[in-house]
Amino acid sequence: MTTMTIGLPFLIGLIAIALFFDFLNGLHDAANAIATVVSTRVLSPAVAVVWSAFFNFIAFLFFGLHVAGTIGKGIVDVGVADPLVVGGALLGAIAWNLATWAWGLPSSSSHALVGGLIGAAMAKAGPAAVIWGGVGTIAAFVVISPVLGFLLALALVLATTWAVRRSTPFAVDRHFRVMQLLSSCLFSLGHGGNDAQKTMGIIAVLLYSQGMLGAEFHVPFWVVISCHAAMAMGTLMGGWRIVRTMGSRITELRPIQGFCAETGGAMALFGATWLGIPVSTTHTITGSIVGVGAARRASAVRWGVARRIVWAWVVTIPAAAAVGAAGYWLGWLVAG
Repeated sequence: MTTMTIGLPFLIGLIAIALFFDFLNGLHDAANAIATVVSTRVLSPAVAVVWSAFFNFIAFLFFGLHVAGTIGKGIVDVGVADPLVVGGALLGAIAWNLATWAWGLPSSSSHALVGGLIGAAMAKAGPAAVIWGGVGTIAAFVVISPVLGFLLALALVLATTWAVRRSTPFAVDRHFRVMQLLSSCLFSLGHGGNDAQKTMGIIAVLLYSQGMLGAEFHVPFWVVISCHAAMAMGTLMGGWRIVRTMGSRITELRPIQGFCAETGGAMALFGATWLGIPVSTTHTITGSIVGVGAARRASAVRWGVARRIVWAWVVTIPAAAAVGAAGYWLGWLVAG
């Protein structure tokens, strides 16, 4: 399989597009990290985005680069991932992110990127270009991550509610307003640790395709810092339409429930990141929020809104793959 060589200006342009996707990821997924802490009025929206952006940025201090490695060499054959494939993948992911952001739907930036990469690689080299075992693991976590978030948050809210059963509602509320600062910090670390690495993997595979990483695939430190900074800047811009969906339209939250949702989601994200599995922070926190709502009673969850979100999850990978394939063919026609 031949690899396309491009000039430095084109390479810099593709890296800039990748960082723009990372910025959009932060913009789109800011709601995941701040919705609960805003909806419970523990922090104002302005303070919440600064709080979350800071922990998004420093997440590289706490996690390895296993997720970046999975994106870079665990989804499609690195020999196939030339600049046209990377460009098509980014086009598919960015188009889907912008569409769901406009619709106010908390879809997955992670799966949009995976879908774009699959579509562009298949447009170039057919199904053999895809590492289906890696894709299967990611697809399985479309189900596993929200279920895990649901179960962890449900268990936490039941345990904490039992632990504070003799306390007054005022005391519980005051205590968990403080605790929610810790839980939102942990979730923002998990968000930055998993999501920023996906763009790192894309940039690294692009550099590798141009012979700039030597014989061994790795992620340069400047790529790590750039991706965390881009995501943090996106988080600072917020995503207020999605905040409303995540923070209040699924279920009403109090600080104790916000703490349990964020902590359950953070636990799931930490585990997946250390295992090198790219998961959706959107899926995880949605499952957690539904879990704390269901702990009160099933009717506390607005299942119609939840179903609409799930449908967005289902179509994300194929929709982004279709746009990614179209992006590859468009690039091929222009370059040819």
